[in-house]
Amino acid sequence: MKSSSQRSLMLLFALISLVLPGVSPAQVKVLISGGFSAAYQELLPEFQNTSGITVTTARGASQGDGPNTIGAQLRRGVPADVVIMSRCGLDELIADGRIVVGSEVDLARVPLAVCVRSGNPKPDIRSVDAFKQSLLHAKSVGTQSSSTIYVTTKLFPQLGISSAMAEKLSEGGPAGAASGEVELVIAPVSEILPAHGVDFVGTIPEEIQFVQTFAAAVVKGTKEPDASKRLIAFLASDKATPAIEKTGMKRPGLKR
Repeated sequence: MKSSSQRSLMLLFALISLVLPGVSPAQVKVLISGGFSAAYQELLPEFQNTSGITVTTARGASQGDGPNTIGAQLRRGVPADVVIMSRCGLDELIADGRIVVGSEVDLARVPLAVCVRSGNPKPDIRSVDAFKQSLLHAKSVGTQSSSTIYVTTKLFPQLGISSAMAEKLSEGGPAGAASGEVELVIAPVSEILPAHGVDFVGTIPEEIQFVQTFAAAVVKGTKEPDASKRLIAFLASDKATPAIEKTGMKRPGLKR
């Protein structure tokens, strides 16, 4: 039989368990765009296993006018603690007051490249003029998010082909080439290399290259600031570098 003191102690513990809520592990919600996704997915299990922090992930484009861009999702109240996206898009969110000041960290840099459906002839992109002619001869060209903004506002005007490309350009990444919806795709190397059903053609010429920086930051209003910062610090650490470089990206400050 249990003594009266033992019964009293057990009753005390039971009362404490009812009054005090259990301590649950931190849960971080991430909104991420395509450019850093492959490296992130490879790194995420190690972070969760070593930190005890649970991470849930949703996706969206870094920039654009669509309803599912990261900015649009935040504006309509989609919960998020961390965003990982192109610097161009992140700067827009900072200006909009949606990011914790000083929390942003540049993670990687990546150039634009071209891919086509596996087995299809590879276009000549070895020079600026060759690339221009390949674009003009293509029946359709896919691109998305920050890459779309670059090609429509900088690249095509620079090459003098804006009018010729207007009807050929469509929204879509490497999956569009894999499915045959578009003939070729212009996208960050880090989106092309992990993609299935496409062949990597090469990076676009240096003279017209656009190197994007992908960065992470804490979303204003997060309930998990410490856990969010731990995730960002992990992605910026040396442990993450091999996965980042495997997808064709380089750390900021390193030559590509």
